[in-house]
Amino acid sequence: MSTPREVTTGRFAPAGRLVRIRGVVEQLGLLPVLLILLLLFFSIASPNFFTRANLSTILTQALFLIIVSVAQTLVLLTGGFDLSMGSSIALVSIVVGLQLLDHPDAPATGLLIATVVAIAVATGIGALNGLFVSLFRVPPFIVTLAMMTAVSGLALKISGGVPVFGLPGYFANTLYVGKVLGIPVPWLVTILVLAIMYLVLHWTRFGRYWYAIGSNAEAARLSGISVRLYLFLAYTIAGVLVGIAGLLLTARVGSGEPTLGANFPLESIAAAVLGGVSIRGGEGNLFGAALGAIFLVMLRNGMDIMGVSTYTQMIITGGLLVLAVIIDNWVHRER
Repeated sequence: MSTPREVTTGRFAPAGRLVRIRGVVEQLGLLPVLLILLLLFFSIASPNFFTRANLSTILTQALFLIIVSVAQTLVLLTGGFDLSMGSSIALVSIVVGLQLLDHPDAPATGLLIATVVAIAVATGIGALNGLFVSLFRVPPFIVTLAMMTAVSGLALKISGGVPVFGLPGYFANTLYVGKVLGIPVPWLVTILVLAIMYLVLHWTRFGRYWYAIGSNAEAARLSGISVRLYLFLAYTIAGVLVGIAGLLLTARVGSGEPTLGANFPLESIAAAVLGGVSIRGGEGNLFGAALGAIFLVMLRNGMDIMGVSTYTQMIITGGLLVLAVIIDNWVHRER
């Protein structure tokens, strides 16, 4: 039998330290530390990185990924994920672009139709994902991978593989450059999305049920939760958020792009998991996912300044996703 000294200072001490480290990771996560290290590294590597203008650019670029990461978090909490978000953004971009061309001199009508169409298209895709996952019990990977392929093909077919140019100037001037009470519209929309979804997750049955389903779907069902309904709602609400992101991204690029948002599915999963959202479901929060999105955009920005190739950046992003999953497994191994 081990003595107290063995437990505290002997062969069991490393295990005790690992437990303590795991506890710290669970409480705080590694992301704040990684963000600080990243800031220090790029600030030393390039004098152009740690400037007010560049940091403002990073945060502005991160807004769109934050919204998509919030959408991905909703699905991850239920134990699934959505690979079709990027192709949904592309289809939204093409459809919105075509609608705007029909209203070149009617800002109010054009913006209203563009907003309704964007949300309707992405919500419909999310609802279809939710229908197949919840009602027919098809694995989320299969459903969303098939939806990604189909929707991407639809966007290319509608556009002919060519961007939709010549969008009215009022579109970008309102939804990207425009301000409300001195706050840029993309910032205001992102803040509202975070605030509303925080309330939904923590102050309504939606959030409680999504966490419960992700933790143990069978136990949730036996507790009287309509698992199928709330799975469907998770994918559908995620679709609403993707539609908003697609609308804002289209305003940012100023054209309807058939390949817009192609990297968002994996980047949103990486951001959420890096931010502490468990790939297993049932654990995580929106602000961790938002911080993960800022981290990825900051990393990309720093590598761009240093002249790192796009292909190398893709390798690094993929490696970070694998690292995040390894850390997630390590933290929850005892559970």
